[in-house]
Amino acid sequence: MAKKFDIPIIYASPFISKMRSSFATDDPRRQDLSPRIIGGSSLRFKLPRFFGFCYGVQNAIEIAYKAIEKSGGSSVYLISEIIHNHRVNSELAALGVKFLQDTSGKQLVDYKDLRPSDTVIVPAFGAPIKVLKEIEARGIDIKTFDGTCPFVEKVWRRAVELGGRGYTILIHGKFNHEETRATFSRAAQSAPTLVILNLSEAEILADFILGKISLAKVTEKFNGKHSDNFDFQRDLNKVGVVNQTTMLASETAEIGEFLEGAYRSRFGSNNIREHFADFRDTLCYATYENQEAARALIESGGDLALVIGGYNSSNTSHLVEMCEVKYPTYYIQDDSEILSQERIRHYKFRDSKLVYSDGWLPKNLSKPLEILVTAGASCPDALIERVIEKIGSFFNFSAEEIFSSRIYN
Repeated sequence: MAKKFDIPIIYASPFISKMRSSFATDDPRRQDLSPRIIGGSSLRFKLPRFFGFCYGVQNAIEIAYKAIEKSGGSSVYLISEIIHNHRVNSELAALGVKFLQDTSGKQLVDYKDLRPSDTVIVPAFGAPIKVLKEIEARGIDIKTFDGTCPFVEKVWRRAVELGGRGYTILIHGKFNHEETRATFSRAAQSAPTLVILNLSEAEILADFILGKISLAKVTEKFNGKHSDNFDFQRDLNKVGVVNQTTMLASETAEIGEFLEGAYRSRFGSNNIREHFADFRDTLCYATYENQEAARALIESGGDLALVIGGYNSSNTSHLVEMCEVKYPTYYIQDDSEILSQERIRHYKFRDSKLVYSDGWLPKNLSKPLEILVTAGASCPDALIERVIEKIGSFFNFSAEEIFSSRIYN
């Protein structure tokens, strides 16, 4: 039975909770990825089998609110954002929680201002070892309210285990992301460590491994993205791949398979595991399921896609990437971005800017308008409901009317 988390009702939606329950009842083995279709004769929404809050996010939120409840009036700090959702972080700030760092790692509160009686919460991404030691040095317990996602911790254990067996660690992730910084700090303690952003960077690394490019070129490309004293000629003979859990699982697999191919070409297949470790057991199941469900949603057809989530959310941006290949796609953080039936404000994550689009909802279709809706792992059900309810109001549908209907293909 899935764990029931104690999180504030403000993040909940009875409609979506009921939908999730029906998914579980209809498909207890979690094998059917076909989307649920709700709506009416003129407007239909398609929602994927998996979307929104994941286990790690719910766990972190529950821990944060327990920390506030048990603080006894002492100051409560978060090392950085608890998750990448502005609404959740704003709610915590309104309750008096202060942030020690911003998402880039910039210090907002000096460690010397901390007192042993203060409460410090570790966010879902975890935190670098150096940061935790700074806090512990002030006499503060950082274990009681540790919201680190268990699947992130699994990646850490795998990195340390690989390092202990003599492998260099390759992290598929965004170098400045909180989770990758936390993973890097642990991996680098046990082994030479390098961060790879995407397949293009993996190709550059492979070209060096196969002797196709110079040491100077590969050193320049990965400058600042590796552990101290990393030696490209020495440290790439034996490697293992782990990932930032919010990256595209399919991309991690693609990078791993590509690099494994390069190592087979260099060292042969007979002793490949002496040079390249199996990487498949570090992928986060929640990220993978959300992305596979989004893939099935995209394949089901529709007129446009809405992706809901924080604008600094890595896993949400990857859902946008998937959707925009086939549909006009709008990345929004909540219903406030839907300005009218004619106009929407949405985020262009590649350019890091908000833009406005007019005429975003198609008109005069010869069939019901079909909107694909999905959400990042840090997006509360309540925000998803409000988005659907707001669009429904343009067509004179209430949320209850929309969610109570169930349409089959």
